[in-house]
Amino acid sequence: MSFSIRLARSAEAAQLARLSRDLIEYDLPWRWSAERVLRCLKDRATNGIVAVAGGRILGFALMHYLDAEAHLLLLAVTPAQRRSGVGRALVTWLEDTARVAGVGTIRLEVRAGNEGARAFYRQLGYREGQLLPGYYEGREAALRLSRRLWSPATEAASQVKALLLNWRPST
Repeated sequence: MSFSIRLARSAEAAQLARLSRDLIEYDLPWRWSAERVLRCLKDRATNGIVAVAGGRILGFALMHYLDAEAHLLLLAVTPAQRRSGVGRALVTWLEDTARVAGVGTIRLEVRAGNEGARAFYRQLGYREGQLLPGYYEGREAALRLSRRLWSPATEAASQVKALLLNWRPST
């Protein structure tokens, strides 16, 4: 299925909140209400994006940007669209945006028992880190993951490579 990614609209906040409730926050108290999602969509330091096809939202993500790092707040893909590239496309869009903003690291949390999500993020290059017992309402542990987008060393190596590739002997 062909889909596109665009910025989420304020009018979609309630729909995104319901997706969060049903696909992310199941078995937990609902914390990502329409009002909270709307606040994020209006926050200049947060991107909200949706994957859409035929006027339907297939998935969405919210990411908050800080100076040197970003925090992936929410990522959800409808069950019918999982394993179709929607989640990967959403994360890639956010990572590309983070690189342009000069962000070096993206962090996120997942339910420690959500093996599917953990495998998905590992495939995208995220490393599992700290276990956070009781992170979700004192009921369930989370696992903190992160991905380094760049570092001063990799940036310097990239600049040297570009110089070498573009070098021409003087005549």
